[in-house]
Amino acid sequence: MQVSHKPSTVSVSFDEPNLVSAAGLLPVMTLARDAGLQELADDWLSVPTDKGANAGLKVASLVTGMIAGADSFDDMAMLRHGGMKRLFTACYAPSTLGSFLRSFTFGHVRQLDAVASRFLASLAGRAPLLGAPAAGDFVFVDVDDTIIEVHGYAKQGSGYGYSGVRGLNALLAAVSTKDTAPVIAAQRLRKGAANSARGANRLVTDALSTLKRVHTGGRVLCRFDSAFYGHAAVSAALSGGAGVSVTVRMDPAVKRAIAGIPDTAWETIEYTDAVFDESTSTWVSRAEVAETVFTAFSSRKKDEQITGRLVVRRIPELNRKASDGQPTLFETHRHHAFFTTVDAEDLGTVAADKIHRKHAIIEQVNADLKDSALAHMPSSVFAANSAWLVAAVMAYNLTRAAGILAAGPFGNARTGTIRRKLIHVPARIATSARRIRLHLPTAWPWQPAWEGLFTTVHAPPPAA
Repeated sequence: MQVSHKPSTVSVSFDEPNLVSAAGLLPVMTLARDAGLQELADDWLSVPTDKGANAGLKVASLVTGMIAGADSFDDMAMLRHGGMKRLFTACYAPSTLGSFLRSFTFGHVRQLDAVASRFLASLAGRAPLLGAPAAGDFVFVDVDDTIIEVHGYAKQGSGYGYSGVRGLNALLAAVSTKDTAPVIAAQRLRKGAANSARGANRLVTDALSTLKRVHTGGRVLCRFDSAFYGHAAVSAALSGGAGVSVTVRMDPAVKRAIAGIPDTAWETIEYTDAVFDESTSTWVSRAEVAETVFTAFSSRKKDEQITGRLVVRRIPELNRKASDGQPTLFETHRHHAFFTTVDAEDLGTVAADKIHRKHAIIEQVNADLKDSALAHMPSSVFAANSAWLVAAVMAYNLTRAAGILAAGPFGNARTGTIRRKLIHVPARIATSARRIRLHLPTAWPWQPAWEGLFTTVHAPPPAA
């Protein structure tokens, strides 16, 4: 592509009051209105009146800015350009929204958590966020934490965690099925140096409670990595009616259980470099899997011990000396094990291993959030950052719902893709006979998807 005019023949002026740069915010925030975002915030939040007046409108404004890509209070100014005030009411100044969040306490953050939970349930009633899982399918709840890097010592609660960078620790619970992209059912911001499993039991309880509001049907399976291999998180999942699949640490009890697995029990699986042999209809791979009965937390009281299956995946340990003509005398392996409470009749050994490895889907959720509202934490006040995280989660879930309602491949697209193709669409506002019409660019490549979303949320009411 090449510029078609000489520089001397082009001029610019910022003087058009009827232009908006993100026309996709109109159908998306119409969906948020129909899902009751403003009313939920007004009902649940008790922020002091001097800062918390019109709490519902301010929460909706924060979510709107985050959907448009805001990652700081200053970015909220994008809601006040051109014809935005003709499409939306209460386009607050960035300083007003910053003061609003800085007035939050931990109790107000928990109230906003309740808003986010009910807002997700309401969205699920308008868009099939989790599809329609069959009776035998699993609904997966993936729990993980991530470090949000911050700079400077003024951030309350910041510290050096397991990643070695200074930041705050966000704990998330993502919900998905085999056919749907994940949405976030629970969230919590913690100090940067917090242990990964700190407060995980409460988060799991909150996520399962939210999931019950969604009414998806199907069995629930909570997946954790080894940082959450503890009685608190596992027992919280079981108490909530979910199964568990959690990576275990290689402690002496686990090593003894692995050593007791007979050689004939190992089964070849499809792995990273596996090749399918059509003549024998089997996978040729260096990875194998086996399982054994295992009792987790055997050092605790008998009624707190949990019996299940220890599924072990092993791959050969590569010996650098072997290339120098010095092969190993015995074949050695690296072992990766996880503990699950799902019966073998419901989930075989190979299937259980394959499903557990897909716990990594939550890393995409972390990446999506850090590509938008969680690029950094905007305030020096910890409670304000905690509320910012909850608003970011609501923006993420709302964007997911909009992508599902739009036609085309947006149901599983990254939120950044949805933002770029469906949200950031420039438009000119025209008025005729007290009706507003948006004029969007001709030949917009994703016009059918945009129109599908707009038509769905602006559908006329059913006939009486």
